[in-house]
Amino acid sequence: MTGEPSRPVARQSQIYLDGVRGRRPRVPVAPPQLERAAQKKMSRKAWSYMAGGAGSEETIRSNRTALDRWRIVPRVLRDVSARDTSITLFGRRIPSPFVLSPIGVLELAHSAADLAVARAAAALGIPMVFSNQASVPMEECAAAMGAAPRWFQLYWSKDDDLVASFVERAEACRCDAIVVTLDTTWLGWRPRDLDLAHLPFLFGKGIAQYTSDPVFMSKLGEPLPGQAPKRGRVNLTAVRTAMAMARAVPGGTVRNLRSGNATSAVRHFIATYSRPSLTWDDLPFLRARTRLPILLKGILHPDDARRAADAGMDGVMVSNHGGRQIDGSIAAIDALPPIVDAVAGRIPVMMDSGIRGGADVFRALALGARAVGLGRPYAYGLALAGEAGVREVISNISAEFEITMALSGCRHLFDITPECIMDSRDS
Repeated sequence: MTGEPSRPVARQSQIYLDGVRGRRPRVPVAPPQLERAAQKKMSRKAWSYMAGGAGSEETIRSNRTALDRWRIVPRVLRDVSARDTSITLFGRRIPSPFVLSPIGVLELAHSAADLAVARAAAALGIPMVFSNQASVPMEECAAAMGAAPRWFQLYWSKDDDLVASFVERAEACRCDAIVVTLDTTWLGWRPRDLDLAHLPFLFGKGIAQYTSDPVFMSKLGEPLPGQAPKRGRVNLTAVRTAMAMARAVPGGTVRNLRSGNATSAVRHFIATYSRPSLTWDDLPFLRARTRLPILLKGILHPDDARRAADAGMDGVMVSNHGGRQIDGSIAAIDALPPIVDAVAGRIPVMMDSGIRGGADVFRALALGARAVGLGRPYAYGLALAGEAGVREVISNISAEFEITMALSGCRHLFDITPECIMDSRDS
């Protein structure tokens, strides 16, 4: 992207030239159409999990409303024939100021799941944050990415041995950073999933990081506090669930059914998944076990951001988990400016939640974000066309961002300042 005057124009031109030959994009370019097409492609349960939010989903809506409130103020008669959209994050030069935020259970969208996303991200040089709740182990994704940048998301388990093992594996996979997600110590109240009585983890989906972990698997025989085995009536649904678990856990379906390993893995995951007792006092444990940069994700209050910097963390990500955790939460973009002010440049501030296009990326950077996380849009591309769909979504957002940047009179990322936007409430 750096210094290529025709790159975004080439993206547009290619689409139009393909149209002359009777070919349209694999995935819709406009975000609403992209979302609708993905919904048609996915099962009801998969769509509910991927697109749903907490409660009445007010936070999902407020993320968009708050972003739309900021208006871009273009400047003209500036030479923008060459631009530089690249950025350095944790020692890596990457072509655009965004990363792929972690999304769990991607097998709900496409059978290739995380592996397809990893290949697409590597092809475009965009860092992928490996999900703690992945459908494919991090080692397989890392092998598919070669030397391309990747990070690892960590949900802090009740088992510190497992936390240490995940971090050790992330280092071995040459991840550039650890992203500790702090806003999911409990699953949010998600009516779409509750109405369907569906949680994918109970079917052995989205737990590949666990079932590929030697520490986790070594403890399957240990008793779980408060989890005495429960026997219910055996029916067709129960048999199907057992089969799904057995297929999801390594070792072979028949062997897992006979040994009970699959059921044990799911129960062990549920018992140890997340730690509600986590406090600031636990951060030194992680700091002592990795030399990688550590980012705290889920920060929405300036005092928490300030404390993260004081605790020696290497960055924060302003996020409300895409509206999936708390109904009525502050919009991520509204939380961004006070947090940027609070850290005062000591550590980089990133932001996700509600980002749907390149203009949103521009707005977030103007309000002080160092980089932006992309979430649901790439999952929708995955659902529609696998790896190719992910690549198209990323390429579209990248092209729109650079065109927005150029049409606003900005050649470099440091040209994108608060003066480039205005709050429509002030007009």
